[in-house]
Amino acid sequence: MASIAVPDPSSTREAFADWRARVARDWLADDPHFVSLVPDFPELRPFAARCATEVNAWTKNTNRDEHLPRLERFDPDGHRTEAIVHHPDHMRIGEAIWGADLLGRYRQPGHERETFGLLYLLSQNGEGGWCCPMACTAGMIKVCQQASDLPAGWLDRLLDADFGKMLFASQFLTEIQGGSDVGANAVVARPAEGEAGAAGWWALTGEKWFCSVIDANLFLVTARPSGATGGTAGLQAFVVPRALPGLDPRDPSSEPNRYAVRRLKWKLGTRSMASAEIDLEGALGWPVADFARTVEIVLNTSRHYNAVCAAGILQRAWREADGWARTRVAFGRPIVEFPGVARSLAKLRCEAHAARSLTFDLAKIGDELAVGPDVALATAWRMLVNLNKIWTALTCPAGVRDAMEVVGGNATIEEFTILPRLLRDSLVLEAWEGAHGVLCAQLLKDAKKGMHLPMFAYLRSVAPAGSVASIDALAALWDSTLARPDREVVWRDLVEQSRAPVQAMLMRAQGVESAVVEHFVNLHDRAWDPLQDPRLDARLRAVIR
Repeated sequence: MASIAVPDPSSTREAFADWRARVARDWLADDPHFVSLVPDFPELRPFAARCATEVNAWTKNTNRDEHLPRLERFDPDGHRTEAIVHHPDHMRIGEAIWGADLLGRYRQPGHERETFGLLYLLSQNGEGGWCCPMACTAGMIKVCQQASDLPAGWLDRLLDADFGKMLFASQFLTEIQGGSDVGANAVVARPAEGEAGAAGWWALTGEKWFCSVIDANLFLVTARPSGATGGTAGLQAFVVPRALPGLDPRDPSSEPNRYAVRRLKWKLGTRSMASAEIDLEGALGWPVADFARTVEIVLNTSRHYNAVCAAGILQRAWREADGWARTRVAFGRPIVEFPGVARSLAKLRCEAHAARSLTFDLAKIGDELAVGPDVALATAWRMLVNLNKIWTALTCPAGVRDAMEVVGGNATIEEFTILPRLLRDSLVLEAWEGAHGVLCAQLLKDAKKGMHLPMFAYLRSVAPAGSVASIDALAALWDSTLARPDREVVWRDLVEQSRAPVQAMLMRAQGVESAVVEHFVNLHDRAWDPLQDPRLDARLRAVIR
């Protein structure tokens, strides 16, 4: 009786190794769309290589349960420190980030697109404990750059490229009773002039419910000055240093500012970044600006950072799934040859392109505004930042799930693939800096003021000739929806339906392959019927190449 050939398990393990090697190859070579959207500056290529190798391994290590950050309130001698202890690999990632001067590009206006290029590469390893600190620090830098008087050294050290000397920042806005209703915030600020050496400082008292980056050097905190009116109109923004008097907790002469960490948050995702609840106990803070302007700066900055991270996660999800499909053999052939797998990969590749398209177009606009203010363009940027945050935050977890479907059961194994962590982090991105309903309400409020008109003027100005009609049709749909008495009920539907025309137009303008754009448009066209599309298989093959 003839023996039946049984596959050798070692050959499958060799295929696994080939897949991991494929995923770790040049992250710029398999992403020409991204390369076309950012300047080719000196730090880009070496940082891409580090993210694909060292940073990838370090991030995986810092996200293990036994390596998550922990709170140590006191040092061995009983001095209160409120210290957050990280795994050493967390600091290695930080050294790599500052070595690439990711935040130093804010020294001169017009270079944020370079920062976003580096962040996009970093975020392909998930939040990793540092993407949120980068967003918070960028917002703090912008606030400090507009402040008229600051304690000496703050801004310089926020921009310092030396990891051993720099300061990084966080934002403590949320209170347990507030959430999106920021006007309900209750932290109180009182002048601290009566204290020695406290001229110009304020003492902040109260609790903050969600404090990401609790180990930052500078906290941006909203508080209500004593005697101020209620609601958001009475709020003020303060910068609270973590340590006094020298700001730097590594300085032995410093001691913690007047606050206590209640506990670290036990979170779904972004787990290697320490979030906490905090009690401000007369903590000294420096006033930097009124609430409305400060929050607009930091929220719009963070929402744009959020979208860059979502785009990076989508690209990594595609790379994991595509590499797997080309090395995994089932029933005698690579699974990329199976039509069902091809459809998932094609959808994922299209969505990764779409997320990059507007995200980096907004980065280009932001750099233009930084060197030459333009009210109409700034209004368009604000509207599109809020839209793009919704669109990328919605598509990111869906894309990771598509990648997990391709990889199959192994996609649930934390040791095997990054995908479980990317899924968790992508779900956090949906909630950060405003859930979809909050952002939709803001967009409706702004559209009632006519702020969508400059947005559509900008979109028409960059649209290729063949896409102007779709932008005109979308503008008309916004106007007709605004006129409806039930506009609040259907506004989110309008926001979600607006995504495909805008992203498709930009992909065409950016020279994305026609097969990618065509398939993306079909995926979001309610009239498209795959059963009646004889070119579907050929188009799928063109998309996944």
